[in-house]
Amino acid sequence: MLRTALAGLRAHRLRLLLTSLAIMLGVGFIAGTFVLNDTVQAGFAQRVTADAGKVDVAVLPGKSDGLLPEKVLQRVQALPGVTEARGLIRGGAPVLGKDGKTFGNAPTTALSVITGPLDRTDVVSGTGPGTDDLAAVLDENTAKAQGFRLGDMITVLDGKKSAHHFRLVGLIDTGVDQMLAYTGAVGFTPATARRMTGVKGYAEIDVAGSGPGLKQAVAAAAGGAYTVKTGAELADDLAKAAGVQAQMFTLGLLMFGVVAMMVAALVIYNTFNILIAQRTREMALLRCIGATRGQVFGSIVLESAVVGLLSSALGLIIGYGLATATLAVLGAADAPLPTDAGAALTPATVAIGLAVGLVVTMCAALLPARSATRVPPIAALRSQPEERAFRTGLARAAFAALFLLAGLGTTGAGVFALEPGEVALFVVMAGGALTFLAVLILGPVLVKPLSALVGWIPRRVFGVPGRLAVDNSGRNPRRAATTTVALTIGVTLMTLISVVTASTRLTMTGKLDEQFPIDYVLTSQERDSVIPRSVAGELRGHRELASVAQIREVEAVVAGDRLVVGTFSGPIEPYVAAGSMKGFGAGQAALEDTVAERLGVRVGDTVTVRTERAGTVSLDVVALLDGNQSTLTPVTVPEGAFETYFGAVPDSRVMVTVGDGVAGERARAVVDAAAAPYPTVQVASSTEIRGQFDETLDMMLAIITGLLGLAILISLLGIANTLSLSVHERTRESALLRALGLTRPQLRGMLSVEALVLGLIGALVGVVLGLVFGWAAMRAILTGAVFSVPVPQIVLFVVLSGVAGVLAAVIPARRAARASIVGSLATS
Repeated sequence: MLRTALAGLRAHRLRLLLTSLAIMLGVGFIAGTFVLNDTVQAGFAQRVTADAGKVDVAVLPGKSDGLLPEKVLQRVQALPGVTEARGLIRGGAPVLGKDGKTFGNAPTTALSVITGPLDRTDVVSGTGPGTDDLAAVLDENTAKAQGFRLGDMITVLDGKKSAHHFRLVGLIDTGVDQMLAYTGAVGFTPATARRMTGVKGYAEIDVAGSGPGLKQAVAAAAGGAYTVKTGAELADDLAKAAGVQAQMFTLGLLMFGVVAMMVAALVIYNTFNILIAQRTREMALLRCIGATRGQVFGSIVLESAVVGLLSSALGLIIGYGLATATLAVLGAADAPLPTDAGAALTPATVAIGLAVGLVVTMCAALLPARSATRVPPIAALRSQPEERAFRTGLARAAFAALFLLAGLGTTGAGVFALEPGEVALFVVMAGGALTFLAVLILGPVLVKPLSALVGWIPRRVFGVPGRLAVDNSGRNPRRAATTTVALTIGVTLMTLISVVTASTRLTMTGKLDEQFPIDYVLTSQERDSVIPRSVAGELRGHRELASVAQIREVEAVVAGDRLVVGTFSGPIEPYVAAGSMKGFGAGQAALEDTVAERLGVRVGDTVTVRTERAGTVSLDVVALLDGNQSTLTPVTVPEGAFETYFGAVPDSRVMVTVGDGVAGERARAVVDAAAAPYPTVQVASSTEIRGQFDETLDMMLAIITGLLGLAILISLLGIANTLSLSVHERTRESALLRALGLTRPQLRGMLSVEALVLGLIGALVGVVLGLVFGWAAMRAILTGAVFSVPVPQIVLFVVLSGVAGVLAAVIPARRAARASIVGSLATS
């Protein structure tokens, strides 16, 4: 039986090649993901270890936003065994671009660059500032983005927003620090860093020393309010914190790998069904000469194990290549991930890749192997395999109804019974999985009516070949359903993602239009009240502008909780969820609904606010604002009362509407001129905000579509396999059609139309499921979501599915057309 199984593998190389491709692609994607993750994690650890290895002990603040005072550094420096201890300074110090304005969404982080054995700054070009208080270094990404080169003069704002000029002497690599990758970094001497940031303490104290109990001695000197770690512990924590981003990236990729393996499992299942159908007589003859059912079953399982093992090994090689290519792309794109370490296959990745491919292949082959044991010996005497008639059966109907009701009920609960959020989305996902199982069970039942529906036009356009193709597409409902399900998975996910993307774009654009019925907004990086009121006053003097609205805000203690309290002036319509703001005056306040819920406050209740000028005041809550739509602060008070409580606070935002008929360039010039004297005041247009949002969504859609394309590719192998079986089973039938006058082009056309119908069936079911659960997902994600169907994209998916099916039929159709009529009729 072993020799027979191996001979069977050699005899059906083409069919097994298609199966192997499906396994290789699925395993390759998963293995590549693990290789990528291992490489990035190793890069994180390598960089962190190289930096933190210089430190023997580190003292950190007890709170994430806390500081270490000077006296702690002095106590640590006085310890015996401590050879050096240095405090690291960090704080905001905005760097100005060449246009004289701040850039980015957060101020640049200023660092102290120390010298000596505890220097952990990675200077990649030039030198460090050394002892030169007029020198500075920038992180290489910021320098590249802003066009700065070594030797240039850069302008940096201190804590009082005064400008200082420095000579750029070096470029640094921020390493694994994700905050620095986000804000950018500018480095100075410790004295200059202290002066520019204005901070009174240290973000970290690094200690070099020797002797037993150094950590305990430093901890005792620092005091219990601070955290003390060894250099190794610091490296581990930094690597873990930095690796979170890579882990989320890996999990996202693995989701697509799981989808690919699901589709591959369906292709494998179909392939072994093909082999069993082709070898019906062979199995029966084996039974006639004494082979037991167990031996027949074992031979099929052995074939699947060999195919799975070899294909998984090749998949590991493909995965390694994918990971290497991805690392090269990430490195070229300056991604904030350490991609300089070489890709490597770890033993764990090899074991996982081989195990996944082997297990999936063998599990997918179990049902076909079991059916092989049921081939009766008498089948060896038949000239053609007997085609089994499909019957729905009571059990199939019952299970389908059970899963369908459970899926729709769960989805309905997620949409209608739960508040939008993560829980609702997970419930909808569970409902989608149950519903898909119902569709999977009902697949053979749906094939015939769907083939009649989809084939209505081909039946009339392509004449006799078209009618034969449509009839043949529903001839073996079980196998056709399994094939179309593979394609359905990919089309469902692509349709769902497209619907969610289009709906999110329409919903958020509508909310932006409602929340920002403006053309320009002036803000600062820190979103603080730093915009002089004179800016709004100057803008109001221009006839090009229809309206100017101002928002001011400060932090204050409200009902024992520290919140942002603000006010507004100008044409702003608050989104009132409860109560009313008519006659809004002194002694009253409006709260965001989420803040009110957290404080346990309702309309009509009273809250206390601790103010700078009026002390603690009691305010009546007269309205609750919709936190999802409101542009106001968590706590809003009338403008006059705000002045009484906090004084003449500058604006935090100024929102501008352009007059009718005014050219956009002219209005922008007016707004830019008003903001030009103030480097920290940034101008953004509503068009730019929407454009950035659309770019992000388009990029995500492109990435996800590309990843799901792998599932589509694997499903095409399934269509090719199904058509191969169709060609094999209908060898004599095709020859008879040829003998009756069907030409070779007509025979090829018949098989191509059949593949077209199968592809369209899978696409049609996928589109329906994608639309339904795309709508449900949007309802579960966003309150007031606007449902949008991207018709051109969905039509493109359907067309591509049909074209892909026709392309998958090319090789089977050519084989059928080339077959000898006489030889095929003589087949017995």
